[in-house]
Amino acid sequence: MKKEAQSASGDADSAETRRAQRKAVRGSHTLCLSWIPGLALAYPSPWLKLTKLALSAFSPHDFDLKSPEPIALTRCPELFRPTPYNDSVLTWGSRVLVACSVVLLATAACSGDRAEKPMRFDGQSAMRYAQAQMQFGPRVPGTPGAQRAGDWIITEMRARADTVIVQSWTHTTADGKQLPMRNILARFRPGLTNRILYLTHWDTRPVSDNSTNLGERQLPVPGANDGASGVALFVALADALKRTPPAEGVDLLFVDGEDYGSFGPPVVDALIGSTYFASHPPEPGYKPMFGVLWDMIGDADLVIKKEPYSIDAAPEVVERVWRTAAELGHDDVFVPAPPYGYGITDDHLPLIQAGMRVIDVIDLEYAYHHRPTDTIDKISARSLSIVGEVAEALLR
Repeated sequence: MKKEAQSASGDADSAETRRAQRKAVRGSHTLCLSWIPGLALAYPSPWLKLTKLALSAFSPHDFDLKSPEPIALTRCPELFRPTPYNDSVLTWGSRVLVACSVVLLATAACSGDRAEKPMRFDGQSAMRYAQAQMQFGPRVPGTPGAQRAGDWIITEMRARADTVIVQSWTHTTADGKQLPMRNILARFRPGLTNRILYLTHWDTRPVSDNSTNLGERQLPVPGANDGASGVALFVALADALKRTPPAEGVDLLFVDGEDYGSFGPPVVDALIGSTYFASHPPEPGYKPMFGVLWDMIGDADLVIKKEPYSIDAAPEVVERVWRTAAELGHDDVFVPAPPYGYGITDDHLPLIQAGMRVIDVIDLEYAYHHRPTDTIDKISARSLSIVGEVAEALLR
């Protein structure tokens, strides 16, 4: 699995099972439709009034009382007293419209899901930025796709940030291969001492080693979620920061070579860019107030748990991020508990080891992780909007 965990329980197949279970739980609110009368009995105000209004649009003959769905109605006959809304006024179609309106309200109330609401972060633009990266193909270090993608990021950031620093170097792999590498640092309000660091990786993995199809394992990963989503988030975030500059200095760091080699232990030819940045900061004594790694945050079925290494290294940063998400109404995505049952080897670790207070925000339970099916249809503008809201709010 990506960023080798301390537990082997997180493989892609079990992740897919957990995701299916989560979808089943999220979808269970549809069962509430058959229990709206019961909801009225349990919560007499205001749902009893609403349910009475819905049911009064029908006559008792409209229901098959032998059916299991309306069985609770037999316990509440007063709901069926004749009213002005009965046969003399409303047609069957009108009664259905009245009742369905109340059903929708009641379903939203008994559902664990939140009602859809306008997003405050432009996830549609972020989605377009993800699609733009996918046009380059896999962004494996040393390939034409990586060269074009890196050039594109630099161009986009120079159009938005106050300063852009490109760190270029050559990494020699364990088997002697020479890989050209680039970290890209986009800085907003570079003159300010107090700074916040965000980082994401922009490369993609050269092999699909999680594929169950042996013939696919040598294929490069397209990297829609694992690569493009974080970059897309940062470009859209840069749009927002250009429009309204942040109160503190902000550094958006795009690191190279995160996903190239083995996550071990020991780590070999992976986390290359973050390791380089940790030993080559933009200025001596560079210590941001806090940092957040945003990785694999575009999954259309997004659920983000707290990561154990982050909890150990910077618990106050974890608490700040999750509290902000809850205040924005996104605690169904940034779930408060339980955390992952394993630490994740990711780009935050070299920075933690360098003394920075950096955490990892990642949805690792992604069924298409390190597979050739990590394609653009697996991510969503809504997920990017949710994460973008939280990421921007932390900077304001």
